[in-house]
This record gives sequence, C-alpha cells and structure tokens, in this order.
Amino acid sequence: MRYPIAIEPATAGTAYGVVIPDLPGAFSAGDTLDEAMAGAEEAAAAWIDATLDAGGAIPEPSSLEAVRDDPAFAGWSFGVITLDPALLDDAIERINVTLPRRVLRRLDSMARSAGASRSGYIARMTLSDRTA
Repeated sequence: MRYPIAIEPATAGTAYGVVIPDLPGAFSAGDTLDEAMAGAEEAAAAWIDATLDAGGAIPEPSSLEAVRDDPAFAGWSFGVITLDPALLDDAIERINVTLPRRVLRRLDSMARSAGASRSGYIARMTLSDRTA
C-alpha cells in the first residue's frame, strides 16, 4: 500500500519534515531526508496500529496529485511511502507459547483472583487492551 507524503524542505535552522495527509497526525522529522522518510514509515505503521486497536477504519490513500494540489503544501516536495499490507491484518492467530513456570504461576494467581481461567484471563486482558 502506497501513501502520498508531503516533504517540507530543511533549512539552516530546521530539519526535514514529512507529513502523511491521509493519516491525520502522522508525521516525522529528521536531520536528513532518509531519517525523515524512515520516521514517516514508522509513524504510519504506528498510526495504523493504534487506529485498528481503537476499532477505527484505515483510509484509502489519496492520489499524489491530490496532495500536490493542496495549498497547505505549497513549496513542499512530494513522494510516497510503501507500507506492508500485513499491517492491516488484524486477525487473531492461535499460538503455542513457552514461558517460565514462575510466570505461569503468577498468571494463574492473577486469573484466580479475577475468578477466571488462565486462558479466560488472558483473553479478557487482550480484549480490554483493544478497547482501552
């Protein structure tokens, strides 16, 4: 998936700035353009992760032309960042995990205190994290 970005040029006193207009609030800055671009990809991934956790929808990317024609970005440069489509995969997958016995005992104790089984307690914690 490719999102258009707007790149604010660096000056003697400022770093490069990168804004991802389709993901409100997702931005990055860096002393070099490479740093700013890498930060933009991380910011986009974090934005998508937080939005999915909150139950929100991920917007489709705008065209590069639409961003370029936005007067808010007059004098800026433009490009795209590519995001791994796997970021949008919010399916739950069952896994087998090996943990130290002391961790399992602690988890079992917390589950008993909450009146739940180990798996029920983990599921409840996971769901509460997704709705918090």
